[in-house]
Parts: sequence; structure tokens; C-alpha cells
Amino acid sequence: MSDILHSSSRSLSAPMLFSALPDHLREELRSGSPLSRFEEGQLIQQRGEEAAGFWLTESGSVTVGQFLRSGEFRGVAVLGPGDSWGELAMFARRPRVVDAIARTGCEVRHILASRFEAALQKDPRCMRSLLGALSGQFQEVLDVFAGIRRGTATARVAGLLATLAGASSGTAKLEISQQELGELLGLTRATVNAALKHHEAQGSVRRFYGGVEVIDREALQQASLE
Repeated sequence: MSDILHSSSRSLSAPMLFSALPDHLREELRSGSPLSRFEEGQLIQQRGEEAAGFWLTESGSVTVGQFLRSGEFRGVAVLGPGDSWGELAMFARRPRVVDAIARTGCEVRHILASRFEAALQKDPRCMRSLLGALSGQFQEVLDVFAGIRRGTATARVAGLLATLAGASSGTAKLEISQQELGELLGLTRATVNAALKHHEAQGSVRRFYGGVEVIDREALQQASLE
């Protein structure tokens, strides 16, 4: 799992499938896969492409989502260093269902399905770890959908900020805009702004230009349940 937004960014708490592999397999896959560099806003992956492998973020951050018919990009997840995406389409041998763009300048590797399958054959025991990571991701998706249905905007913003801040103690500076928070939660920027004002008044967060500082993660977790 990547570092949370202290130095990069991540909007998910469940481990990525690549991170569930043993160290020696991760290094083997890294060493034989080309590194590509993308500037902020560049398209990395397009919906409908053939899933010949999956992507690994080495530096910077990537937003995964879909372009709407209007041309607007609607993000659903933010990934940072060490995070991977695209494995599910690869396993299913189906076209990509999401687009991915560089949220910041970033470096990513494309790991071919053939190399991944060969690595798994060397250590079949790691399949249990992959299944655990996949189950964790599925559970998180269910939790997100349940939260969207039942939670108020204030609670949903609190829950996402708590996840972004990670498990470490102390404050956490999250370099994420109100627009991005809104996209991840399916809320308008104005609604997110109102929720942040509320949490700031409660002393849980402090807003700054281009981001939010989480001051009291436990208070946010509690607010996410209200």
C-alpha cells in the first residue's frame, strides 16, 4: 500500500493486488517492465482498450475514472506510489472499463499479463494473498456504495478524509481539491465546501489553498457514522 497523501495520494484503504505479492515477485515484475513518464493531465489508459496487462504507479499520483459524454472526467479513485490498477480487466480478459489520467507528473510501469502469469507459476502460494486483496477491494466498493446510499454529505466527506489521512497519528496534509473530493463522492463542489466548513468549525480539519489538513482523524471517523 502506498503512503497516504502526506507525500503522495490515495483514496482507497484496501491493498492493491500488486502489493499482495511477495517482495521477490514484485521486484522481478518491476525489473522487466518498461517505465513510462506522464505529465499532469495526460491520458494513461483509455476505456475500451484491450487489457494486455496492468499498471503500477512508481511516483506521482493517478486518477482512475471515466470521461462523460460531455468530455468531463469523473474520478472514482486516486492512486499513489506502489498502487496498481487494471488487474481485474486483465484477469477477466475483457476491455478496460475505466480511463486513467496523470493527476500529477508521474511514472508508471505496464506489466504484461504473460509476465505476471509466469511469475505466479513460480510461487502458486501467493494466490491466497491475491484473493485476500481482491476480497478487500470488493468489500470496500460495497462499503462505498452503502455509504453513498445512507450517509449525509457531511458524513461522507468525513469518511473519505479519514481514509485519505491513513492510520498514522498526528496531522496529515492532503493535497486534494474540493472538486476532486466531490468527484470521488458524487457530490457538488459547493456541497463539499459546506461539509468542510462544518468539520473545520468542529476543529477536525483546516482548509488551505489546494488541500485540507486533517487534524483529528478519530473525530472524522466518528462523524462518518452519524
